[in-house]
Amino acid sequence: MITTVLSARDVAHAASAVCAVLAVREVVERRRVASRARTVLGGGASGLPGTPGGRVVWREVAARWWAVARGRRAWLCLPVAGVLAVLGESPLPLVAGAVAVPVVGRRLREAERRKEREARAERVVALCGAVVGELRAGWQPAQALSYAACGTGALGGEEAAVLAAARFGGDVPEALRRAAAQDGADGLAGMAACWQVAVDGGAGLAAGLDRLEAALRDHREQRELLRAELAGAWATVAVLAVLPLAGVALGAALGADPLRVLLHTPAGLGCLVVGGALEGAGLWWAARIVRGGERA
Repeated sequence: MITTVLSARDVAHAASAVCAVLAVREVVERRRVASRARTVLGGGASGLPGTPGGRVVWREVAARWWAVARGRRAWLCLPVAGVLAVLGESPLPLVAGAVAVPVVGRRLREAERRKEREARAERVVALCGAVVGELRAGWQPAQALSYAACGTGALGGEEAAVLAAARFGGDVPEALRRAAAQDGADGLAGMAACWQVAVDGGAGLAAGLDRLEAALRDHREQRELLRAELAGAWATVAVLAVLPLAGVALGAALGADPLRVLLHTPAGLGCLVVGGALEGAGLWWAARIVRGGERA
């Protein structure tokens, strides 16, 4: 019986080949979809995106590639791990890269959700200002809300329900409260309260929404000020995360071959496991402290 032992270089080459095949498949699929769209829309152009006749516009090609890479940024851990596996002649970096993909992906998704939440909050503030402007221009509340909210995205998935309630005499405050349950749309609950007070008590809706807009803007400014004050703490966390990598790079520059020591000796493996655990715990604790300040 012949036993074949795969080296880290072979594993890295196999992983690189798989990544290349997946990239080619993605390009072919996107070109097929784009060709079908051009056929359906009557463009009739062939080739890559560009001017009529298929002339390539490299800016659009780069934008498409950036969109693809942006949606799969977590998978960039694998090529980096492959390079480290080849340099260190060990499959351990590939295992670490595979473990890092879901962790990094979750962090990136959390960042995207945070950006979307902040963008929706901004749209809610703009919606309050737009409704106030329409009310002062002489529109009725239902008409003002329908005109100001149409297509803005401030109401999210509940836009159809809110607009239907406004146009056909439904319960607008209740529809706004349901829309406020979405992430980042808390300001719609204040709009619902202003609407309820205006309907039941006859108070001016424009004045209430104007005060609500000012309160939401003040809250946003306070959040941005706090974020600016915590920027130094986040920079410290980033520096702490990069320091071990800088130490390994410095050792390699001095000729100490730290990858061989860390990946091929018992003492190095022990230091790698203990140091990685301490590094992860320190980053988690520091990020927890900073996020606690943000929530406060």
